[in-house]
Amino acid sequence: MRKVKLQLQTSLDGFIADRDGDMGWITWTQDRDFIDCANSLIDTSDTIVMGRNLAEGFIPYWTDITTRPDDPQYHFAKKMIDTPKVVFSKTLQQSDWKNTMVAANELTIAINQLKNQEGKDIIVYGGSGLVSSLIKEGLIDEYCLFINPAILGTGLPIYRLLEHTAKLKLIKAQPLNSGIVLLCYRSAE
Repeated sequence: MRKVKLQLQTSLDGFIADRDGDMGWITWTQDRDFIDCANSLIDTSDTIVMGRNLAEGFIPYWTDITTRPDDPQYHFAKKMIDTPKVVFSKTLQQSDWKNTMVAANELTIAINQLKNQEGKDIIVYGGSGLVSSLIKEGLIDEYCLFINPAILGTGLPIYRLLEHTAKLKLIKAQPLNSGIVLLCYRSAE
């Protein structure tokens, strides 16, 4: 069975955006070690899952980079655009984005259908509503969190819907040159 891997940039105190939805506190880096980590995560997957709000900025951003072969993010952008994507939305009926379909089923059913298909793992990039729901339903198999050297105090959490303690087992901890630490966990239950 395929695994669902969550990849997120988060603050030290577990927020993915500040109270105004801004993400300017993220350490945006082109360091080789960060790029290698991001590439290795996407290379283990052949499906990307995200929510509509994220898709509206995410897909056009990476599409634009694929028009500039000299951009340091070009190869990663190609992977992002060429990899099939599933967008969860309550309002979007169909997608005009390349390699993108809108999920037609309820979240748990749709994710379990994806997990039961042949292929590599599934990577989830967000947004917060989708991620919170996936966590609540126990659908995340691996948490791959890029912990940024920032404390926000308040902001947009992803664990707000969790109704019980989720025990995890550390599978990887890697400090990066930028000050970001990659922490990867699996369920310990």
